[in-house]
Amino acid sequence: MQTIGLIGGITWQSTILYYQVLNRLAAERQGGQHSAKCIINSVNFEEIKQLQHDGRWDLLNDIMAEAGKNLEKAGATCILICANTMHLTIDAVRANVSIPIIHIAEATAEKIQEQNLKTIALLGTKYTMEKAFYKDVLTSFGIKTLIPNAEDREEINRVIYKELPFGILKPSSKKAYVDIIERLQKEGAEGVILGCTEIPLLIQQEDVSIPVFDTTTIHATKAMDFALSE
Repeated sequence: MQTIGLIGGITWQSTILYYQVLNRLAAERQGGQHSAKCIINSVNFEEIKQLQHDGRWDLLNDIMAEAGKNLEKAGATCILICANTMHLTIDAVRANVSIPIIHIAEATAEKIQEQNLKTIALLGTKYTMEKAFYKDVLTSFGIKTLIPNAEDREEINRVIYKELPFGILKPSSKKAYVDIIERLQKEGAEGVILGCTEIPLLIQQEDVSIPVFDTTTIHATKAMDFALSE
């Protein structure tokens, strides 16, 4: 098994999910008490959040690139950026390492294609929903993206930053998310991307009637595929 490098802490709640999925997959695929070989470089989310708010993506590029270099030096053979939004910095990380970085949107698009779906709802931070970086990847796979209206985007973003990083899972927030997904379904969405790695803490497949694409699990699974490849 090759060693997977994780840029985590964005947030630590979702990093735990990555760690759980990777170790579960290692045991399922190799049997016994096999666990994942991985290295975590955990950044400070308070700093990340403030720089996002200030629009200082130049400094965020530097932080993430340094984390990537640290993982490569420590022996990682591939890297996961354990957050959808922070894939805005993937080019900066790629420019500073020589090992593969597995793109969360590309891995997700492959799963959507497997189900032959053409129109997908995207939930995530306001950066993920409103900026082009994620939708452009989906478009390149022939997938049309629907995003919530402005009011719904604000509510999704609020829950992501004010509740989920603290492990707060309110029934009212869950209902709000389900209602938003149902509205997007009426607009033509055939499935929904949980495009923030904390959203699977709140929403699971049984909560909605269209296919759910859990980006945390999809991303970690793609990494395990890589780690166990020849």
